[in-house]
Amino acid sequence: MLKMISWNVNGLRAVCGKGFWEYFDAADADLFALQEIKLSEGQFDTEKEGYHVYWNYAEKKGYSGTAVFAKKEPLSVSYGIGIEEHDHEGRVITLEYETFYFVTCYTPNSKDELKRLSYRMEWEDAFRTYLLKLNEKKGVIVCGDLNVAHEEIDLKNPKSNHHNAGFTDEERGKMTQLLDAGFIDSFRYFYPDKKDIYSWWSYRFHAREKNAGWRIDYFLVSKDLEKAMKDAVIHTETEGSDHCPVELLIDL
Repeated sequence: MLKMISWNVNGLRAVCGKGFWEYFDAADADLFALQEIKLSEGQFDTEKEGYHVYWNYAEKKGYSGTAVFAKKEPLSVSYGIGIEEHDHEGRVITLEYETFYFVTCYTPNSKDELKRLSYRMEWEDAFRTYLLKLNEKKGVIVCGDLNVAHEEIDLKNPKSNHHNAGFTDEERGKMTQLLDAGFIDSFRYFYPDKKDIYSWWSYRFHAREKNAGWRIDYFLVSKDLEKAMKDAVIHTETEGSDHCPVELLIDL
């Protein structure tokens, strides 16, 4: 059984002062993916005993970036999706194993006034194509902050947020396309009707205290691995970031 965890830490150095390593050690995950590390190369001790560690830094300082801690060394590692215009922000790392690919992703935010929505649409199509190409070879597990609440059940206030970044018809439509192309939203697979479970809360308006959140962090699993999935968990009690960790248990 493999335990996989994904967490948007919103600044790795910041979260280290809030119990991150204690959580990491207690979780004892086989694969532990991070998004929004907000680091440049050399700013952080890249070693962790018992793990192989892989970093993808954004070119812009203090912005974006991803990392993966893996107990078992992968067959290969790649950074980005192989398209120059999409690979400056450290958003994707792919680890290849014998029977599956493990991909972590920090999807571009469409921003206030949807300034980046058109770029986001290009990204979505390119990323989906990338995943489907991997899936031609073997199963794919995708995790990360995908910056979209897919359905109304996935956020506290769907009506007032309908045209806001992360809940536009366009972004939701791209998630539907990805799922229709052969991926499973693991949390909804196990808990199709579970309400009020979120993975991100704004720092404003005491949103976390009120549980006025969004479920925008995912484990997506290609359909060829469906029967291997055992459970999906959202660790809403774990603090330190404006996101909480999400988990997949899978028997591979």
